[in-house]
Amino acid sequence: MSPSISLSFDAEECFDEAIDDEEVVAEVRAVFDRYEKALMENDVDVLDELFWQNARTIRYGAGENLYGFDEIAAFRSGRNAAKIARKPLRVEISTYGRNFATANCEYQRLSDEKCGRQSQTWVRFPEGWRVISAHVSFLPEAKPAS
Repeated sequence: MSPSISLSFDAEECFDEAIDDEEVVAEVRAVFDRYEKALMENDVDVLDELFWQNARTIRYGAGENLYGFDEIAAFRSGRNAAKIARKPLRVEISTYGRNFATANCEYQRLSDEKCGRQSQTWVRFPEGWRVISAHVSFLPEAKPAS
């Protein structure tokens, strides 16, 4: 059996840019809220705008794995939006410097009260903040975090 190795470091000492700068967190929260509004309204144009239009973009959904913006856009345009409505329960946004962020959301679907999770990685490009990677999943019989 290999010995266990424990590494401990202070991320802020190793990273030379501000972590969770209030201004950048507010920017990402605003674009996250815009994404959430577009999702609730099934505004595919805005949803597509907010994903990086590149073959490297990935979205792992509750029932599908999508590689590249073209697959993501095709999924969105053909999706039945009947069960999209949800209530965010907790949103955590972290920023690393001025151009990289994560947004994690725990939510409850309104149609069946199922609890879900969404993770997004955002990067600031010249055209604005874009999701480069996303993951959506549901918890079986889970209760929302308190």
